[in-house]
Amino acid sequence: MESTATVHKSLKQDMFEGVDFYQIDDLLTEEHILIRSSIRDFVKKEISPYIEDWAQKAHFPYEIVKKFGDVGAFGPQIPEEYGGGGLDYIAYGLIMQEIERGDSGMRSTASVQGSLVMYPIYKFGSEEQRKKYLPKLASGEMLGCFGLTEPDHGSNPSGMTTNFKDMGDHYLLNGAKMWISNSPKADIAVVWAKNEEGRIHGLIVERGMEGFSTPETHNKWSLRASCTGELVFDNVKVPKENLLPNKSGLGAPLMCLDSARYGIAWGTLGAAMDCYDSARRYAMERIQFDKPIASFQLIQKKLAEMLTEITKAQLLVWKLGKMMNEGKATTSHISLAKRNNVAMALEIAREARQIHGGMGITGEYPIMRHMMNLESVVTYEGTHDIHLLILGQEITGIAAFK
Repeated sequence: MESTATVHKSLKQDMFEGVDFYQIDDLLTEEHILIRSSIRDFVKKEISPYIEDWAQKAHFPYEIVKKFGDVGAFGPQIPEEYGGGGLDYIAYGLIMQEIERGDSGMRSTASVQGSLVMYPIYKFGSEEQRKKYLPKLASGEMLGCFGLTEPDHGSNPSGMTTNFKDMGDHYLLNGAKMWISNSPKADIAVVWAKNEEGRIHGLIVERGMEGFSTPETHNKWSLRASCTGELVFDNVKVPKENLLPNKSGLGAPLMCLDSARYGIAWGTLGAAMDCYDSARRYAMERIQFDKPIASFQLIQKKLAEMLTEITKAQLLVWKLGKMMNEGKATTSHISLAKRNNVAMALEIAREARQIHGGMGITGEYPIMRHMMNLESVVTYEGTHDIHLLILGQEITGIAAFK
């Protein structure tokens, strides 16, 4: 039987209204605002009332997959003919922002599906592959995952050892991937592996193929409402028609990561907004020394700095979104935004935790959950330091890593 505290928590109303100090909404279209509003309503109804309970219990609510499909959160930037939304990159960013305001793990589920599974099938796949997989992924009938990172090759994906051999009528795939969002529940995996010449290719591996398993990763302190696991390939026979034919080499998975990192730059803004909004409300209500703590200079300093950083980050991703729409955004542009906005969100989460005092570590407020989630986000899709080096190479023309 549920305790009174759990019942009370699950019924707690999500009061978030948005943060727009510089009237950035004026830069958005009516369609952008309508899409953001519908996803915000979805998050308030389907995620916010339950997320603390899911996170505390390390529970991934599989039913959210179909709901994400119904609301158009999977592959919104994929053309409508394949089941996507046919939307621009600013709309995609706003969807990620709203979902991550609910929870980074929930946004990871949507990000992986749209940017790391649907995007490569659309971009590098055959027409047959697009028609077979994309509509089912878009609707949430199928869940996908992306296999690049290996136990011994994280920041250096070119060192991967997962490989496949041409056996005449099929490929034989061997190896393992680690830290794979969605893997324990995924129906398909877009897997990157080397052929006999050492060239990297993408393969679509389906659940049920003999020798393919997806062990779940347990005991996470972060992204607890998201499912994470491994991909293990033990002489898996992959049909030749499952090879992505239109691009090979490390550039292919890195293009997918650009799309995902772009979504993260927007998503972490949502987490920062949620922490700021919670801190502001708490500071107005919490009485100490006979007045609300919002009246104290140091609290006002924290809130003012939070709002400043959020506003700067909003302008950053809006401009990046325009560049994405125009085909002008480079890997370096995206790296700058991903690194900046994750670091910004982490700092805001930590300051918000202080404003909440001891209450900040409890599930009564979203702060500690966001903070722990962001500790994963600062590492995945390129670590904080690797993004600095990507930018450093852009500035100097000299690669500080291989």
